[in-house]
This record gives sequence, C-alpha cells and structure tokens, in this order.
Amino acid sequence: MVSKDQRRRQLAREKYERQQQRRSVAQQKAKRRNMIIASVVAVALAAGAAVYVSAGLAGGSDQEDRAAAPTPSRAPDPCERPAKGGPSKKTWPKEPAMAIDTSAPYTAKLTTTCGTIGIKLDAGKAPHTVNSFAFLAGQGYFDHSRCHRLVTDQGLYVLQCGDPKGTGRGTPGYTIPDENLKDPRLKGGVYPAGTVAMANRYDGTHEKTRDSGGSQFFLVYRDSKLPPNYTPFGTITGGMDVLRKIAKAGAATDPQTGNSAPNATVVIDKASVRKS
Repeated sequence: MVSKDQRRRQLAREKYERQQQRRSVAQQKAKRRNMIIASVVAVALAAGAAVYVSAGLAGGSDQEDRAAAPTPSRAPDPCERPAKGGPSKKTWPKEPAMAIDTSAPYTAKLTTTCGTIGIKLDAGKAPHTVNSFAFLAGQGYFDHSRCHRLVTDQGLYVLQCGDPKGTGRGTPGYTIPDENLKDPRLKGGVYPAGTVAMANRYDGTHEKTRDSGGSQFFLVYRDSKLPPNYTPFGTITGGMDVLRKIAKAGAATDPQTGNSAPNATVVIDKASVRKS
C-alpha cells in the first residue's frame, strides 16, 4: 500500500515532469518564432565567396520545420495578375551613401497586385534603413518582386517581401546595421499590427549575426510575438485590408524553398518613396 508521503512525492514528481514538458514546448515555439523572420540563417565561405543558405522556417531540425509550417489551405486568389516586367538582378558592393534628410518625413507606396499599401517611414529613428529602402525603391529593386513568405500562426502574423529572387535568399549585396530596437512601440516582445520592419539573419545567439539586414522586410498585419531584434522603420498608414485579404487566402509550404508562401499572387508591381 502506498503511503501518504510516497503519494505526495509521486504527485510532486508528476507535476514537475508536466512543468518541464510545457517549458520545453514553449522554448521550441519561441525558437521557431525568433527564427521565422530570418532572411538568411547561415553564412558559409566557399572558394572565397559568401554562400547564403535559405532560411525558410529555419532554426531547428527538418522535423521541427515541418511542424512549424502552416497547414496548407486553399482559397480563391484575391489578387490580380502582375504587371509586365521581371524582377531586378542588381546588386551593390556596399551600403549606399546617406542621401535622405533625417529630419524630414518620408512616405512609401507599394503598388501590389492585391492593392496599394501606404507606409510612413521613420527616417529619424532608422536612418540607415530608410536610406537603403529609398535607394532600392529608386533603383526599381522591389519592382516585379513576389512577396515570398506569409506567416499566419505561432503568434506571428506577417507578410515578408523584398527579395527579387522570391526564395528568401536574395540580398542587395550589402548589409545595414540594426536600428531603433528600443522603440517604445515594441513592448512586451510584441511588434504591433501596422509595423514595418527589416528581416535579418540574426540567429538569436551569436552577435556576429547582428547588423545583417539587407532588402527583405516584413509587414505586420496583426500583433505578433517577436523579440526586439528586427529594425522597425515604418508604420502602415493604408492597406491593412489588403494584408488581411492576403492572409485570409492562406499559405502553403513551398517544397523547393521551404517558405510558407502565400496562396495569393502577391507581387510588388511598383515601390516608391517620396519626401513628404
């Protein structure tokens, strides 16, 4: 017969095991969230050249990646056909020289196949990021590029764009520093709906992977749990309905890239930045 002390110890042990299991599950989810935005997760050197490995839903084993991927769902494509033209193949050896007035207001407009998205840019808080974004837009770098990743679960609700290759591997050839990571809007590990932020390849651990933003950015259409590792550089002023329409159409994992690609045909026909 089991004594009261033995029963108490057994119950305490079972409670501890349940707590450990919940903690492990929470850590795995947090790890996936932290890495899901990474545009690139590893850099290898081969024959003196940088070789970038696609992130997709990276950060763990293949089994974890599959578990993190949203369940494929299909809905009618709510978007129009892309305008004629092909994605940019341009790259540059270094970050463009500062050409914006950091004391002036700037706005961006993304004319997409799904509708127009307006953005107020924070030139004063994120000068390198806004300067790079304006430079790339002026060079037509974003034009005719597909938004390649849509995340609709794990507490993360974002559309990621800015890679002309449409694979998550594309870069403009240079990187920019992290900025504005202490923005008061990023409270409690949440990027609020309407935030526009840079993707990067920070792995959450190694400082050498910081300051690794390039051209890829993400649009937050619903409050999202993320640590403050991604430069917030703008706020959506119009087009949240466009993002919700894209999200409603769902996403499916692309077997070639590993990205949770939107089912909707989301292509930036034209990106522009102007001084207000």
